[in-house]
Amino acid sequence: MAQIKPFCGIRPRRDLAERIAALPYDVYSRGEARKEVEREPLSFLKVDRAETQFPPGTDIYEACVYEKARDTLAQMLREGEFVRDDAACYYLYEQNMAGHRQTGIVGCASIDDYIGQTIKKHENTREEKERDRFRHIDICGMQTGPIFLAYRADATLKALVAEAKTAEPETAFCSPDGVGHRIWVIRDGERIEKIRRLFAGIDSIYIADGHHRAASAVKVGLKRRGEHPGCDGSEPFNYFLSVLFPDDELQILDYNRVILDTGGLEPGELPNQIREKFTVEGPFTHAVRPSGKGEFSLYDASGWYRLKIRPEYRSDDPVEGLDVSILQKEVLEPIFHIEDPRIDPRIDFVGGIRGLEELERRVHRDAGAAFALYPTSIGELFAVADAGRLMPPKSTWFEPKLRSGLFLHSLED
Repeated sequence: MAQIKPFCGIRPRRDLAERIAALPYDVYSRGEARKEVEREPLSFLKVDRAETQFPPGTDIYEACVYEKARDTLAQMLREGEFVRDDAACYYLYEQNMAGHRQTGIVGCASIDDYIGQTIKKHENTREEKERDRFRHIDICGMQTGPIFLAYRADATLKALVAEAKTAEPETAFCSPDGVGHRIWVIRDGERIEKIRRLFAGIDSIYIADGHHRAASAVKVGLKRRGEHPGCDGSEPFNYFLSVLFPDDELQILDYNRVILDTGGLEPGELPNQIREKFTVEGPFTHAVRPSGKGEFSLYDASGWYRLKIRPEYRSDDPVEGLDVSILQKEVLEPIFHIEDPRIDPRIDFVGGIRGLEELERRVHRDAGAAFALYPTSIGELFAVADAGRLMPPKSTWFEPKLRSGLFLHSLED
């Protein structure tokens, strides 16, 4: 049973939403974040990445950086750049990217559901990234970036969402990357109770994106429980800001691999190294995209190749059967000796949003070879999480990304 609560959202003033909304803090490098804040001074990155307001080279983990985030947010609230709803609401958040539409329900998920694994994860987190967001949430007293959650589509909930969307949205804009954003506020008490009850009937909810933010929000909540021994579980710090999407609306793109050091292999040699376990077609002069599970594309200076894993090397295991696992086990480790892709400097990862052209560009610039993969499915993600297992790093790339700054959840009241 999932506890998804309505909350008194803090949202950008309607005429400023387009300027304030920002991509998640972790999709930017330091330089990119600084340039974005220079381009748009109201960008919420100045809160999520407050080092942008200090000289280059400032340690991003200095206490003054988190304090600046808190103070900047407080100033935006004082100056009326955000408004707060008087009563607890749910919100609908629709995104439209090149005709792909997805609509999530914005609410607050229970940290106890995370601890008890009603909310399931599929990735490990890194301590330094957890510690960073922990300090940001704790010092700001605010959750500023929603966790991207998914659930198995429910027909009744979908109909309720569709009905609510017949009203005019309260906020609508198109971000610079061409993604359309629309927001509705659900204030009606009867509709709020229906949503709450429907989520209470869902057994499992899954973290699609935002594992570090979720883990950090839970740790902040547990810290505050310790500081408030008389708390009864209803306090805001017992919940974390989330957007929940039905699985049949989500889009996962490929997450591709670039090999910076081919270990002395000449262009065209690599396909011969893998023919035992893969069928190989090529070289082709045009880009080749995998067309199904078990297919891969290879690009090096000799051209494009289509690879397909032979049936005897497939696996029904929810983790070992993933294409990212097959590539790691049958190619990256035995041929390139990349044993841990999380820390090996010879591998880089390229999100599918950048296209196959980016793989060609990298090979021409600084890499020896690149592999394109077929996207991991949401069903595979659910199967791994349901088994209590973890995916290899960089297995999924969700698009479009949720914007930060559109919804804030205060921990203070």
